[in-house]
Amino acid sequence: MATAMPTTDEFHTKVNDMELEIFSLIWLNANTKITDNRDTEQKLRSIINRLTKFQNVNECQKFIEEKSQHERVVMIVSGRLGREIVPSIHKLRQVISIYVYCMDKEGNKQWACKFGKVKAVIVELEDLICRITADHKIQKKVEEPLSINIFSTNADAGKSTTGLNGQFVFYQVLIDCLLRLKYTKADKKELIQLCKQQYEDNSVELSNIHEFEQDWSSSNALWWYTRESFFYKILNAVLRKQDIHFIFLFRSYILDIHHQLKKHQSVNSLKVYRSQMISSDELKTFQQTHGQFISINSFFSTSTNKQKALSFLNVPTGIENLEPVLFEIDANPKMATAKSFADISSYSEYKDESEVLFMLGSIFRLNSVNHSKDNPVWIIQMTLCSDDEHDLKQVLADMKQQLGSGETNLQILGKILSDMGKFYLAEKYLTGFLEQLPQNYPLLGSLYEDLAKVASQAGDYNKSVQWHKKAVEFKKSNQPTASSNTNRAMSSTEETDAIKLESCFKSKTGQFIVKPGIQSSFSSLMNLLNKALKQKQELA
Repeated sequence: MATAMPTTDEFHTKVNDMELEIFSLIWLNANTKITDNRDTEQKLRSIINRLTKFQNVNECQKFIEEKSQHERVVMIVSGRLGREIVPSIHKLRQVISIYVYCMDKEGNKQWACKFGKVKAVIVELEDLICRITADHKIQKKVEEPLSINIFSTNADAGKSTTGLNGQFVFYQVLIDCLLRLKYTKADKKELIQLCKQQYEDNSVELSNIHEFEQDWSSSNALWWYTRESFFYKILNAVLRKQDIHFIFLFRSYILDIHHQLKKHQSVNSLKVYRSQMISSDELKTFQQTHGQFISINSFFSTSTNKQKALSFLNVPTGIENLEPVLFEIDANPKMATAKSFADISSYSEYKDESEVLFMLGSIFRLNSVNHSKDNPVWIIQMTLCSDDEHDLKQVLADMKQQLGSGETNLQILGKILSDMGKFYLAEKYLTGFLEQLPQNYPLLGSLYEDLAKVASQAGDYNKSVQWHKKAVEFKKSNQPTASSNTNRAMSSTEETDAIKLESCFKSKTGQFIVKPGIQSSFSSLMNLLNKALKQKQELA
């Protein structure tokens, strides 16, 4: 997307390069006797797992400034160091709340009251923990960044529109592919191990992970999603960050939630609400997206209780570039191809919130963005759409038809990721599939060709040529013997193609170069889409 919201270009590819949760806790205090208390640390990590401690203002400020705007920082700071650092970090989008933990409450209130993100000046440790706990329950509802894709029907918007529409299309197809991909014991083992690594010093979450590993069943999927544990925190984070490999590892559990939402699908039309804090740039994007379609890349939690949703919007004063919004959504369950949604309040520990959950990838038409006359809140009105309502209907249908109606596999997933430009992951899944196959698998040649294409697109032309040669060798050794003359002719042609392929990648100096004129299926798809949109506009 064109704003600070995550785009497909920001997909994480290497699991170890990232922290999984969106929220992190930073504690700045020069007195190590305070911050090094093990019991205190455990209590804080039971609220927000990622805890980083600093004694130096400059090091702390640099650490915060280098964080992505899609992350959310909660900060504890001493009175003396707070005076130094708060004026410098207060305007950063990633910083959402600051707590001054000190001995001189009245003295520090005098400077702290000038900064809206300073939620409290606190003397007692237990009061600090209670306040952070209470505030964080609301922060999880309104401060988690939205991850959306936009489909624009404006064919004259140029390359930016092509990119946006491409993200919209491929995310829908990717999720469809993942949910039809067989889950293995190895996938579950990898997911559990990564979760344990993430929470290795958090005894509460390690206990939850053990329970999850032993007791998960598809029938309690919604209970796990609404429960305050690692499962909700990590799943929501990887969906919002669009971490494809973790979505791959979670796919079986996402499918279970999907089945539960379908089973408990609302039977009547609903008007639901969701409160959210967004940046001024994000608001501007919504205003410019008026009349267009958006898809939500994560599960989308809403409430039938408008006043309850509004109560989460405690709008602080003195904070620039931050806007409170209330989504008003009309949802009709009778649309055949719309994503499922259901009232899940009976599974939630907060039953008074009347929670309605929408399946990830839900598509909405953005009807209007207006400022409320009664309060400083922006009202964003949307309508749930079916897959048949927008101009991507035929494109999506064609791409999903290529997936077939049955079970998908890692080769199909690799092709989709290759078209998305995710070459590292495409190669990972294609080679993983290769390791699972017998040496006489009849379509092994096509898998070699797919690996050759990925290597070429990634710029590794030497590897591309090697994979292509393996494809030629496989086809030559596995051809039927009935028409040997024809087969020899075909093998000779393919060998010639391999030589041509190798030579076209080499310059006079022997270095591999890009062969121009090769158009990816992504580009072909988007050219087809924009042509259709222009024809529609000409007929209008």
